[in-house]
Amino acid sequence: MYVGRDMTELTMTQKDDWKTDELAYFQHALSQILPYLNSEGTTILREINEEIKRRGGLEHKEATWTSGTKPTYD
Repeated sequence: MYVGRDMTELTMTQKDDWKTDELAYFQHALSQILPYLNSEGTTILREINEEIKRRGGLEHKEATWTSGTKPTYD
C-alpha cells in the first residue's frame, strides 16, 4: 500500500522535487490505466517518465545492504 503524498499535492510540486518512490508508484499506476487517461493524464505520465529518465532510471546497478536493485514503492 502506498503511503505518501497524494496526486493533488504532487501536481502542485515540480517533478524534480518528487521522491523516487512517488515517481515509481505513480508511473506504475498511470501506466496501468493508460488507455483510460485523458490528455492531462497522459501529459503527467510523460513528465513522470521524463523525470525518471533524467534521474538515470529507477534500477540501481548493484544491490546494497539497505536496498535492492529496484525501488520499493508499495
